[in-house]
Amino acid sequence: MKISEAAQAGGVSVSTFKYYQREGLVPAGIRLSGNQTAYDEPHVLRVRLVRALLETGGLSIGAAKAVVATLDSDDDSLAFTFEAAQHALGAISPPLTPASEKSRQSIEALAAAQGWLSTAENPGLDSAARVLDGFAAIGFAPTPEYLQAYAAAAASIARADVAALQSRDRPDLIAELMVVGTVLGDALVAGLRRLAHESVTAELFPVTAREPGSAADEPANPTPEHPTKES
Repeated sequence: MKISEAAQAGGVSVSTFKYYQREGLVPAGIRLSGNQTAYDEPHVLRVRLVRALLETGGLSIGAAKAVVATLDSDDDSLAFTFEAAQHALGAISPPLTPASEKSRQSIEALAAAQGWLSTAENPGLDSAARVLDGFAAIGFAPTPEYLQAYAAAAASIARADVAALQSRDRPDLIAELMVVGTVLGDALVAGLRRLAHESVTAELFPVTAREPGSAADEPANPTPEHPTKES
């Protein structure tokens, strides 16, 4: 197909397509006779992946290159691709203040207690540790049971994420779902958590229904409709 057709199929303009190529995000076309260049389905899929990395994932060009580089490497293992994508996502918004060592150690201990095979370079370590620093700032110390509940939920979600990745049989499609799924999955967790908060709060702190017109419905300090001046 022509570059205009490949760009349209990928959902970008021709100028954007060429920009991706100049930045090394999309491979060159297939040279034909003369000055003609052809493009095929892998080019379209790569453009869609790059769009997902930049637009949905919010990655910089540099971070997107790091992810794309894993697809063009000799190591196409799921673990390698996943690690590259996670580290690229972690570089989207570098924290202004690093997490405290105490909080990092607490998260490391929590992960070890779950038997997780994580590394000290995983950006999730600092993200979780900064949450503990935030709690400490307001005088709240999460109990082991509190943190265990979050860890158990995270493990369950992670298994669902990886199971979904196994439904794709090409590294580029795996990376696409990995990045887009991580970003959208964070939003999905937040949304469902808020729905659950409402439900659990209603269970633990039920509100007694009041009869219409009861005294409780009256304003505390009613204002007279026609106030009069004191004589």
